This record gives sequence, C-alpha cells and structure tokens, in this order.
Amino acid sequence: MRPHLMAAAAGLAICAGMAGAQSLKFPIGEGDFNWGSYDEFKSGHDLSGQTLSIFGPWRGDDQALIETVLAYFTEATGVNISYASSENYEQQIVIDTEAGSAPNIAILPQPGLIQNLVSKGFVTPLPDGTADWLRENYAAGESWVKLSTFKGPDGVDRIYAFPYKIDVKSLVWYVPENFEDAGYEVPTTMEELKALTEQIAADGETPWCIGLGSGGATGWPATDWVEDMMLRTQPPEVYDEWTTNEIPFNDPRVVEAIDEFGWFAKNDAFVAGGAGVVATTDFRDSPKGLFASPPQCYMHHQASFIPTFFPEGVQMGVDADFFYFPAYESKDLGSPVLGAGTLAFITKDSPAAQAFIEFLETPIAHEIWMAQTGFLTPFTGANADLYGDSTLKKLGKILTDATTFRFDGSDLMPAGVGAGSFWTGMVNYVGGASAEDVATQIQSSWDALK
Repeated sequence: MRPHLMAAAAGLAICAGMAGAQSLKFPIGEGDFNWGSYDEFKSGHDLSGQTLSIFGPWRGDDQALIETVLAYFTEATGVNISYASSENYEQQIVIDTEAGSAPNIAILPQPGLIQNLVSKGFVTPLPDGTADWLRENYAAGESWVKLSTFKGPDGVDRIYAFPYKIDVKSLVWYVPENFEDAGYEVPTTMEELKALTEQIAADGETPWCIGLGSGGATGWPATDWVEDMMLRTQPPEVYDEWTTNEIPFNDPRVVEAIDEFGWFAKNDAFVAGGAGVVATTDFRDSPKGLFASPPQCYMHHQASFIPTFFPEGVQMGVDADFFYFPAYESKDLGSPVLGAGTLAFITKDSPAAQAFIEFLETPIAHEIWMAQTGFLTPFTGANADLYGDSTLKKLGKILTDATTFRFDGSDLMPAGVGAGSFWTGMVNYVGGASAEDVATQIQSSWDALK
C-alpha cells in the first residue's frame, strides 16, 4: 500500500455490526444484475443462525460500500456478519492471529504479509478448484492464480487467497482539449508514446509532469514507472524473479527498465521545470500542470487515485481523461497491467467462511459494488455496463483487456527495499546517479536483510 493511502495513526477497530441489518441497496430481481447467480448461490447455502467475522482494510465510505455487498450474502445465507477494521489493520491482523483470536475472513492488500501469515499456519488453503475458476473467469487468469498462490508451512504452493477489488496503475492522464488544440493523438504503443513525447518537445512544449516528492516516502512514484517498464521490456516471469530477488536488482534487464524511466524523467526538455525538480516536486502537486493555461505539461503517469488531487471542479471525461500506458509493439509482450488490490483469505475456518469465498465467485458479489463507486474487477462474467460511471467502466476495460496482471512490485519486496532503498535509489537516480550504480546499491541493501 502506498503512503498516501495509509493512515497516519493507529486506531481502535471499527465494528460495522451485523451487515444483514441494513436494507438491500438494489432490489433483488431488478436491473441488469446477474440475479441468476444470486439465486443459484442462495439455493445451495442455507446457513441460518451462523455467524461470520470479517476483518478488512475498508473504513469510512469504503466500509459503507462493502456493507452493501455483505448484506446480500446475509440475505442469501442467513449468516450474521460482523465486519471490523482498524487504521493499523496490518499490525492488528498479526496480533489477532498470533493471539488465537483471528476473524473467520481477513482481507488485505499486502501479499507479503499474507505470505507471512500462511507460513505460520494461520491461513486455510482454498479449495483446489479455485485456481481453475480464476483461470476461466478472470481476464489474464493465470496472473491471478499466481498472485493467489502462497507457499504453505509445509513448503507446498497452494491457493490461499481470493483477489477481490483491484486497482489499476498503468495509466497516463491528460486534458483532451489540450491534445485537440495541439493536434495530438492518444498513443496506442510505447513507440507512439515516445514519438509523441519527442513531438511535443519539438513543438516547444513540455510533454510530462513528474513528481517524486512524498515527505518521508519521497521516491515511491518512480517505482511504479520502473515496474511498468519491467512489464513492457521483459516477460512477466522476469518481473517475478526480480520482485523475489531470484535475479539481482542490478541485473542488466532491471537496469534497462530503470533507464527506460530515465528516458522520460532525466531529459530537461521532457519534464516540467526540468529534470532537476523531479525529486522535489510533490506527487500531489505534479498533475496540476496539466490544467494550467497555457499547459505546463501534456501528460502525467499515475494510478487511478490521482484525480483526488486534481483542481476543484475538474470533470472526469471532459476536463481530464486517461489512456492505458501502452506496451511496445515491437516486443510482443501483450497488454500488461500493473496494479494492486485486496485478497480475501480464511483465518478461522467455518462453513460460513467457505461459503463467503464461494460468494466472491458470483457476479453479483462484484456487480453490487461495481454499480456504485471505487470498485474494479477482472471478472469477465460481471456485467461491465453496471459500472457506476464512464471512468470506472473505462478502467474496468483496461483490466479485462489485460493479457498479464502483476501486483505492485515494491509491495512484494521486503519493506527495507520496496519501501526503503528502492525509493531513495530512485531519488539518487533522477539526481544524476547511473541506473547501474543505483541498482547495485539497492541490491546491497537487499543482501543486508538476508
């Protein structure tokens, strides 16, 4: 999880109470929802009187949204659900599992933490058929099988988690009116994106706004750039070897990906304010150059959360839009997508816990949240027309068009690297250090943790 999404202070768990106590958001049988999947699930799951405890990362508005989904599980099964969260949920789930007071279901956005819990025997493997279900029903299904697979305490790889609610990072933001006024077309390949970058600079304009500033976490936005470039210059297997250190951080293929980022970020003609300000420009302020008059830049690479920091009154789809950060046509690596998201897993087994995982395999469990806000899914069986707005629908299409999905690489690395030396290394890199020297220093920090 990125620093800007993390809470600043610890807090007590927030209990949502019984999800079934609220009314259903959308009347059963109405609208274009897959009610058939709901009816089929309901007919096979009478668990009246049972309880289910769920611990997750969602608070505030997101908590209210997940409750709307949980209400349908309760309506279908008769199970009473208690949902809880905490501002320091990563630490809380460790405390609870080690104390023997784990919830039935935990939902987390950190695969590394899940692996730690699995290794200690705190997580129940999911049914064997889960892998086949993911392959058949999620776009880029094998990618999701890989993400959901963890090494058990016996050293055997199994499916332990179910991916649900995904975020997309492989995006470039722009102002359509600026493109139209200048006669620029949205690029569909990396070759076209680089050519557009050069064309904008040749026209005397500035192609990109890039900012790595984030207080004590300065440098993290560059890790997304490098991860995207790894997926666009190397097969996904190499990305996996990189994030697990099966190949060293200073492998030539990783160095190449860093320099691919540098092609954009270390050229004074390509970056608003020049390359020298990249490290000190706050990532929250960086996209504002898109909306200046005249534009201070034409493009900004960032994940789907960034509109939160756009100027007040900016209307998505009109004043601002985005396109998929494209792949190289010449490298034939398909359409890879970098992202993040949450995974649900069983930490205290029960019939209701098993049923909940089955519920996540129904279109309705996705469509209820899709039809509101803040939810994306790679589930091809869910009705994409139900997305709450055109922006979500467009993001969802990027996800279902993906041929490969990979989780944020820095979140898969040890914290001392992914949330430490990788960040500082990128600051040093845009400050003038070579990619090879920076990568070697990061690898040394990784070695020191072993």
